[in-house]
Amino acid sequence: MEIRTKFELKLGMATREAFGKALVEAGRKNPDIVALDADLSKSTYTSLFAKEFPGRFVECGIAEANMIGIAAGLASGGKIPFAASFSCFAINKGFEQLRVAVAYPNVNVKVVGTHSGISIGEDGPSQMSIEDLGLACSLPNFTVLSPADEVAMHALVHASVAHAGPVFIRAGRPKAPIVHSPDQRFEMGGSVQLMDGSDLSIIGNGLLVAEAIRAAEALEAEGISARVIDMYSIKPLDRAAIQRAAAETRAIVVAEEHLVATGLGVRVAQVVAETNPCAMEFVGIQDTYAESGTPQELMEKYGLVARNVVAAARRVLSRK
Repeated sequence: MEIRTKFELKLGMATREAFGKALVEAGRKNPDIVALDADLSKSTYTSLFAKEFPGRFVECGIAEANMIGIAAGLASGGKIPFAASFSCFAINKGFEQLRVAVAYPNVNVKVVGTHSGISIGEDGPSQMSIEDLGLACSLPNFTVLSPADEVAMHALVHASVAHAGPVFIRAGRPKAPIVHSPDQRFEMGGSVQLMDGSDLSIIGNGLLVAEAIRAAEALEAEGISARVIDMYSIKPLDRAAIQRAAAETRAIVVAEEHLVATGLGVRVAQVVAETNPCAMEFVGIQDTYAESGTPQELMEKYGLVARNVVAAARRVLSRK
């Protein structure tokens, strides 16, 4: 089923590129910002920062655990370090250091994981980070963010600079549809309602926000009114927005490019259970690793496109 949108979604830059450009902007304003990378600066776009501020850039080589440790030391000395690598390397290889050297002492380190999810494509499962948000959320004191587009990424990089404490920002490899207006405001613990609806709510983040919009417009053609919320802040959550969605629509679909067992869905479900229990469905990666393929092939095969959100909406409405 081909789903067309009236939302006029335009393809923007990848969120990893938006991160690199925003970091340079932030670096011009704040001399305490430093950047670290693990031999992937051209892919993470920290190369832009390195070019403009070579004295404030640390190339750590293929040593992600050391990179996190160095970042923690720089933060302890008053700097604002942004440590970047592919999500699977920054989180998985650096997890002990993130736990002991960053989360426990609550130091001001910002970790940016690029090439997240399965939309990295042909690089295959060894480099697909499908556990990163769950692992990051398990770390006390961490704020965890998953911007949907370049607008959100730009704003959240600057918000992370102003925030005192550890932050993990998830970024993707492919170009992302622009879902936000240029003047949209973002804050830690916030969300953005992009479409209003009364029959159900679709809560998503990252690339799945655009798919949620496409799904909502397909449902509208069937006479179903769907609210769409970009839950870009995964920790802390916008509990008020979730509570309203549960109370007012009485049905929720959560859509994410992450393992359903440990991602946004379980966190939203906890709020729903505590406040206004209602029917829920979850669109995401099941208990599996993906294969190598093009990003679109993978998103299709593993059920992360608009028609899967539509199917979940129909299921949840049948139980409402």
